[in-house]
Amino acid sequence: MATSTSFQSDVVPQAPEDPLFGLMAAFRRDTDPNKVDLGIGAYRDDNAKPWVLPVVKRADETLRKDPNLNHEYLPIAGLAEFTSASQKLVLDADSPALKEKRATSLQTISGTGAVHLGALFLSKFYHPNTQRTVYFSDPTWPNHFQIFSNVGLPYKTYPYFSKKTKGLDFDGMVSSIESAEEGSIIVLHACAHNPTGVDPTQEQWKKIAEVIRAKKHFPFFDTAYQGFASGDLARDAWAIRYFIEEGFELCIAQSYAKNFGLYGERAGCFHFVTSPGSDAESTVSRVASQLAILQRSEISNPPAYGARIASLVLNDKELFAEWEANLKTMSGRIIEMRKALRSKLEELGTPGTWNHITDQIGMFSFTGLSEKQVLKLREDSHVYMTKNGRISMAGLNTHNVEYFAKAVDKAVKATQ
Repeated sequence: MATSTSFQSDVVPQAPEDPLFGLMAAFRRDTDPNKVDLGIGAYRDDNAKPWVLPVVKRADETLRKDPNLNHEYLPIAGLAEFTSASQKLVLDADSPALKEKRATSLQTISGTGAVHLGALFLSKFYHPNTQRTVYFSDPTWPNHFQIFSNVGLPYKTYPYFSKKTKGLDFDGMVSSIESAEEGSIIVLHACAHNPTGVDPTQEQWKKIAEVIRAKKHFPFFDTAYQGFASGDLARDAWAIRYFIEEGFELCIAQSYAKNFGLYGERAGCFHFVTSPGSDAESTVSRVASQLAILQRSEISNPPAYGARIASLVLNDKELFAEWEANLKTMSGRIIEMRKALRSKLEELGTPGTWNHITDQIGMFSFTGLSEKQVLKLREDSHVYMTKNGRISMAGLNTHNVEYFAKAVDKAVKATQ
């Protein structure tokens, strides 16, 4: 006998397929032997295979031999030696925020979980009686929109990528942040901006900080590529460390997916740093207590394995040095692919300028290709990339970079 219910399931609409996962599915269905996947946001070696970092293999071996290893719950805040090492990694071991005990951290479900925890916390406690707007770069990681809207925070965008120069629209960015309502939340990519690969210079970061301070905005850093972008951990964390030295109150979402290759292990960290002051420790204590309550209701306890791997490496000098070498291997290969692609496009005389390929940094590059050209590349050459022209540089290697360059050349010339 049917039961009555107030829930009308027939009004639930079919959600659109996630564009990136749809692209991955289409690539898998393609049987062409020359197909190229430039949509995937994960590192691939020169043979287009997933690469398990050698240092991760060593740490994994150590873990498996540990007679005391168990599968008990971690604390709500996560593995303490992991979160403390994560603080030192992103803030610097000598950071004034750590010396003055102005930071608190929780282990999260990778960077996505860290962004969500931060968004949820801000929706509840950042000027709770006033509607605050979140500002994202245009473009940004698409998941930012969904995460913040899910917790009820309205959002707008600030100009970021210049289609004309294929670089940073710095004036547009600064002007938009300057004109945003006072006390807005400004989401910033710490390095290797996703999806453009375009980063501000250090002097530009100083100006951005100046404007954010003047308008009393709240900075929210998303850092998914520390060490992976340039091969230099300190360089990739420069913007965050500068803001902290300048006394900003801010939060940071930190991911270990890319720089450790721990994609499926979902190891991440959320950090809240308060401003200097006599009540800083008290503020951090209260913030930590509320974050713990939110974490408890969301996931109770974070997963242990990825955090244990990262913790072993971060807390051991020898393993840490090996990790830095692994980071240079990954970032170095991507830099070489940037050089090779630009060189081949210029050799072919492909219409347009291609210096932005090497000017940009990190996993992704905004090629400047139009949606029409992207679709033609897929149809004619079995090259898979997002419609906005973003490619994962990690998908290129010495075996396919020339094929891709020729495919781009053909598509651009055919659509002029």
